[in-house]
Amino acid sequence: MKPLRKTIRPRRETAPTDAAQWQESFIRYLRTECHLSENTVAAYQRDVKRLFAWLGNRRLGQLTASELAGYSAWLAEQNLAPKSVARHVASLKVFFRYLQLEGAITANQAELVGSPKLWQRVPLVLSAEQVDRLLAAPRRCDGWPRRDLALLELLYATGCRVSEVSRLRMRDLDLAERYCQCHGKGDKQRIVPLGERAIQAIGRYLHDERGKLAGKRAPSPEWLLLSARGERLRRERIWELIKRYAVRVGVSPDVSPHTLRHSFATHLLAGGADLRQVQELLGHASIATTQIYTHVDHTRLKRVHQAFHPRA
Repeated sequence: MKPLRKTIRPRRETAPTDAAQWQESFIRYLRTECHLSENTVAAYQRDVKRLFAWLGNRRLGQLTASELAGYSAWLAEQNLAPKSVARHVASLKVFFRYLQLEGAITANQAELVGSPKLWQRVPLVLSAEQVDRLLAAPRRCDGWPRRDLALLELLYATGCRVSEVSRLRMRDLDLAERYCQCHGKGDKQRIVPLGERAIQAIGRYLHDERGKLAGKRAPSPEWLLLSARGERLRRERIWELIKRYAVRVGVSPDVSPHTLRHSFATHLLAGGADLRQVQELLGHASIATTQIYTHVDHTRLKRVHQAFHPRA
């Protein structure tokens, strides 16, 4: 997300007067001025709605830091996971910074609220053999097997997020030059190479199935991956397809589209890729996010230890 401007603007003559108006104004700000993705905006919207449910009749400008700290405790009482509580607290801080920009509050007490410490979870990663089985799962009886194979190959070949693959357009794809252009968080763009198997799978889908799917819509849609109704293949449907094929080949039921992203990164590091290169391919803003994969790939750590430790 783009940083909020630090200059406090004078309060507008038409400033919001109630909770609903402040929520609408904040969401409009995120969408139009910060240019966040719709998924991110929707997450903020849900978090702020929950904040106002907790707020009740209390006034935003009169809340103290100790009162706001009670918000975290209340969230925990709602049986939210620690990660969800941490995200809600982060949303609270962004919302209060916005209120300060608008001149609705003078002192930002939310900055004094601490976030819960989180244990770093090691992500689920498939072995190369499991990936091969998963990518071989689509069959003729599945309706659109070439599309599903192209989807699976894209997820593993690029390491893209499910939302990025769902929103790939035809113009983002260049099979001749062997790459696709992904639009990540905050509309950041990056070029990701495509391997031979992914190129072949996409080519077969474009030749045999996409025209039939696109023919159900007029004019022809711009999205690369289309649903059975000729519309963009949405992220929820992609999750369903991944789960179905994972069950079919006997892979963990916890597999998700993000599992292929984790596997992509881990297998690159296992093959000797540099951490900075993997960071760039994944579109991570911070290398600290990418470093989790050094803990996943034990074989790489063993090789490093054997190569450089004097008593290995």
